[in-house]
Amino acid sequence: MADLPARQVAVDFAATLFTQEVPPEIVQAYLEVMTDFRPVGVRAIANALADADLRELLPSIDVPTLLVHGDADQRAPLMVAEELHARIPGSKLVVIPGSGHMVTLEAPERVNDEVRSFLRA
Repeated sequence: MADLPARQVAVDFAATLFTQEVPPEIVQAYLEVMTDFRPVGVRAIANALADADLRELLPSIDVPTLLVHGDADQRAPLMVAEELHARIPGSKLVVIPGSGHMVTLEAPERVNDEVRSFLRA
């Protein structure tokens, strides 16, 4: 990975973030943001995410929690969202059909509707 140009790394990573139906301009905007990051920063973030295992803390979450998940997510399959939902007391899980890992970019209106509804409850 260190030998690949930043843009190629971002392109390869994006392949697992979005569904095939996402408009190309959304993927392009994502790629522009990702390729603007400094490699050392991206490495630090990636390492932190890879090393963090905070599952034991999930049962101690005591605030209203909304989990929004795309059913076509390749990076975190639905079973990941279901496990989070099962372990966070009183959480609500909403699964957005036809969306991938970047559900907020693929289905922004639906995500916004779900968040508004959750905050009103």
